[in-house]
Amino acid sequence: MILYPICFLSPLLVLWLTYKSKILNKIGSVVLAYALGCLLGLSGLLPQDAATAKAQETIANIAIPVAIPLMLFSSDVKAWLRLAPNFAKSLLAGVAATVIAVVAGFFLFGTGHGEQYAGMGGLLMGLYTGGTANLASLKLVLGIDNETYLMVHTYSILVGAIYLLVLIFCGRQVAGLVLPRFDARAASDGQPAPDVETASHDDELFLGLFSRGNLGNLLRGLGCALAVVAVGGAIAMLAPSGSFLAVFILSMSVLAIGASFVRRIRRIERTFEMGIYFILVFSVAVSSQVSVSMFRNIDLTFFYYILFVTLGALAIHIVLNALMRVDTDTTLVSSISLICSPPFVPVMAGALNNRAVIGPGIAVGLIGYAVGTYLGYAVALALASAC
Repeated sequence: MILYPICFLSPLLVLWLTYKSKILNKIGSVVLAYALGCLLGLSGLLPQDAATAKAQETIANIAIPVAIPLMLFSSDVKAWLRLAPNFAKSLLAGVAATVIAVVAGFFLFGTGHGEQYAGMGGLLMGLYTGGTANLASLKLVLGIDNETYLMVHTYSILVGAIYLLVLIFCGRQVAGLVLPRFDARAASDGQPAPDVETASHDDELFLGLFSRGNLGNLLRGLGCALAVVAVGGAIAMLAPSGSFLAVFILSMSVLAIGASFVRRIRRIERTFEMGIYFILVFSVAVSSQVSVSMFRNIDLTFFYYILFVTLGALAIHIVLNALMRVDTDTTLVSSISLICSPPFVPVMAGALNNRAVIGPGIAVGLIGYAVGTYLGYAVALALASAC
């Protein structure tokens, strides 16, 4: 299928363009990859069939598990510990923001719909703190009918694409109007921190990454990453089926962080850059799922409720973090980890050129996995009692 070469080769074009053009370099490779994928999806060139959807899902499911360990091998765990207080504040603010947005949206759009929208509110609460796994659990716990569940799932994909585009294209600029900048020197204990923040895509990518001279590093890095993925997957297979993704991400993260303490692995050159390449592959595959058909036959009230909750939770999250003086990068990464789930954290970190936020950001989403079902159930019951 043509989608495979497009997804794995187009990032090379994106990286070449960011190297050649100062303007595109400032826009960023992740933004360009998402734009390219969206144009591909909206162009109608891709078949709208099950095979294409399966290919998009397969590519995404391959790229992120490989990218996460590659990006964590060069981790500075001490920097993460210094960032932990802000991420803890942002986690609490993100959960509170989602509760406020779900409840406010219920009273704005759910009038006259009663228990259907109460259940929908519970689904959204679980989805935006715990991801799709919690969404499936809440369907069973709350007794949600198939039609409501499928509408929430489908519309959340469409709204999620809008949310991702907002964050990746202009998130830092908009949030930066009220939030302080990320302090890379504070994360590195006041010392110069090349391992914390990458200044430009020229330093980060890609000259020589796929050259013959770097082939050994490429193979060693990929070999270590695949080993982490294999062991993490084996551990996750022992977990209950509904917990597979959470256990998989947690296992991979812990193993990759542990590997970062092994000097021979930590010293493999350009593992972070290789991880960014796979993030771009993921970005093209995911954004190409946007299609014109998504905009047909939409139940506008349902759609507006989900859109309100998604963007409302983001806006409230930013306001709450502004009151606590939490920085822009921490806010955006923790928001995307809660609303889109931990696998999207490296995507946001790549767009921000900030590798220091990857580990704490993934941790935020994993905590969300743990509490999302309970929060969704509690919110649904509260809204139902208010009907």
